Formats: sequence, structure tokens, C-alpha cells
Amino acid sequence: MTDGPTFTQEYTLVRTYDAPPEMVFASWTTPEHFSRWFGPRALETPVDLITMDVRPGGVWEASIVTPDGTAHPLNGTYREVNVPSRLVLTTGDPNNTEGAVASVVTIDFDAIDEGTRMRFHQAGVNTDEAHAAGAKAGWIEFFERLGEHLKQLQSDTTRTETSSAEHLTGGE
Repeated sequence: MTDGPTFTQEYTLVRTYDAPPEMVFASWTTPEHFSRWFGPRALETPVDLITMDVRPGGVWEASIVTPDGTAHPLNGTYREVNVPSRLVLTTGDPNNTEGAVASVVTIDFDAIDEGTRMRFHQAGVNTDEAHAAGAKAGWIEFFERLGEHLKQLQSDTTRTETSSAEHLTGGE
């Protein structure tokens, strides 16, 4: 008997974003934000197909939809939620006995100067090298999209702050 899954493939990706940790963390834990970046660029992750019960033991689900309307559901469980610095979740069930591919994902959000360093670590269960390489390539694309989303959020925030300041000062 073992105390947990045996990881067959692991990798780490580190990205730096010009956004505060709270904003980056929220992009992982709010369906409206998650839908804007999660999944390949050519596909959609509709907000109405995302559920997130962001607490230890809570379940997340999201479906990536192809242009022909086929939904590919993904799900897992939150293991650790430490707003805004750490999120640990599973994809699938790492304790499965059926041999299904699954993983444990750990994301650390570290405040740096005027942004966030995001460290993403994925440890796969029942995962071969080819599957892990494909998953890693997918995450790289997702994180490019996350960066674009965060830039848009920052731009929207700046525009709103400028508009509010102008309103308060009478546009001076």
C-alpha cells in the first residue's frame, strides 16, 4: 500500500506578469477570467461550462469546445487555496486505480517589483513522455493567453482609474 500516487512525469514553467498576484490568482479562480485564457487559442472555454468551488476539497470543471461544438470536459479538486500566493489542484484523479492520466498542479504566485512571478509545477500520474510534452506545450500557449488577458485587465483598470480621476476633478 502506498501513501499517494507515483508521479511518472514532472515539469515546471515560470512566467512573469506585469500584474499584481491578486489579479493573476483571480484569473485562475474566477470563471469569467479563466474562460478568457484557458485552452488552445483556436478553441473556446465557455464561461457557462466552468464551475469552480475554490476551497480545499472543492471541485473545478471546465469544458474546452471545438469549432464543431464537441465539448472536452476537464475536472479536478482543489487541494490547497492560499489567496493570493498558492493554488494546488488536481486534473483528473491522481489516486485512481484505473490507470487514467491525471496530475497534481502547484502554482505559486510571488509578488515581485510591479508584478507577479508565477511558478507552475505539474506532476503527472500514468503519464508517458509524449503526453507530458503535449501538456507542457499546451500550458505554454495557455500562459501566453493569460499574459494577454492580464494586459487587457491592466489596461481596463488604468482606463477606469483615469476616467474616475477625471470625473472627480471635473476633467482638469
